[in-house]
Amino acid sequence: MFSFFKKKSKDTPVSDEKPDEIVPSQEATPVVDKKEPPPPAEQKPSWFDRIRGDTPSPAAPKKPSPPPPDKQKGPAPARATPEPADVPAAIAAPVEEEGEIVPAPAPSQEQRQSWLNRLKTGLSKTSTNLTTLFVGAKIDDDLYDELESALLVSDAGVEATRYLLDALKKKVKEGKLTEAAQVKAALRALLIDMLKPLQKPMVLGLHQPLVMMIAGVNGAGKTTTIGKLAKHLQAHEQSVLLAAGDTFRAAAREQLAIWGERNNVVVIAQESGDPAAVAYDAVQSAKARRINVVMVDTAGRLPTQLHLMEELKKVQRVIGKGMEGAPHEVLLVIDGNTGQNALAQVKAFDDALNLTGLIVTKLDGTAKGGVLAAIAKTRPVPVYFIGVGEKIEDLQPFDAEEFVDALLS
Repeated sequence: MFSFFKKKSKDTPVSDEKPDEIVPSQEATPVVDKKEPPPPAEQKPSWFDRIRGDTPSPAAPKKPSPPPPDKQKGPAPARATPEPADVPAAIAAPVEEEGEIVPAPAPSQEQRQSWLNRLKTGLSKTSTNLTTLFVGAKIDDDLYDELESALLVSDAGVEATRYLLDALKKKVKEGKLTEAAQVKAALRALLIDMLKPLQKPMVLGLHQPLVMMIAGVNGAGKTTTIGKLAKHLQAHEQSVLLAAGDTFRAAAREQLAIWGERNNVVVIAQESGDPAAVAYDAVQSAKARRINVVMVDTAGRLPTQLHLMEELKKVQRVIGKGMEGAPHEVLLVIDGNTGQNALAQVKAFDDALNLTGLIVTKLDGTAKGGVLAAIAKTRPVPVYFIGVGEKIEDLQPFDAEEFVDALLS
């Protein structure tokens, strides 16, 4: 959909020799390692193969082998064709190449409704400002002026607000709309069309391992989001390895180790080590262990701290030396409460790292939500997930229609 999110061919093996610029003080060791590496001869079937039914699910119980031919009373039984694993319908959709489109696990109707209610509660401030405008309103300049103020207050930004108003006036004129409810429906359609390009599922299976670099300013919820995302990936039969690359913030390594213990995944870390060295060692460890996904936590950076942003670029370069084409995903975690400052962060980090996706957190507080409209109009980086709380299930894939309904309900 966007040029910065392209599927890449299978990665070729690279040398395990580290680049000259990586001189870690000591060898990185797993902080949490409760999983034994699989035997070298064992080939783990891909999630894509299990979807097609070419390979039995690893979770299926093993059946006893038939007795030798000389002890069988009759002919050997025919080998049963393995049944495809039970997966949500959305996962079994058509795939491109050898990758698969992976949304979050399909929740129950009750869980989905609970999620939507929490999203509406988080965006209630903006929702109230917008919906009250259309109660018994006349379609005149006063309505447009009030709508303009409401959009600006919701952090939609000047450019997105002007676009929406101009497009809405055109729709009202062409459709000869006379009722406030009709104008509200037209605004809903415009918002969905604007945000739809940001809705993009995460793709797994194109690389082994898939390397994700996670960036964000301090306080955005980056490390917590990594722990939640690791749980989502495990729900899709993906083995995960975490790299504690945030070596500057106090207790960041320990916080990531706690998430590793909760999810029973490996955490690679160093005591006051170089972030680039930690990332490099994590990639090499994942290749040796045949891990599916590597997530590299990085130290929080303000986009105005240019020398620190250069350190992030170094981490990205070193990851690429550890595995050709990596990192395959460069994600930015932004706080939904920071308004237009979030847009400034997206611009700065995208210029420095070429972002492939966003994760918007903390939409359960005073978040206004309109910043997504500003991002869509100014810097349309895909939004993979949005979060409305601290629980694992509070991180869900971004859905443009659900988001707009929460804003206008």
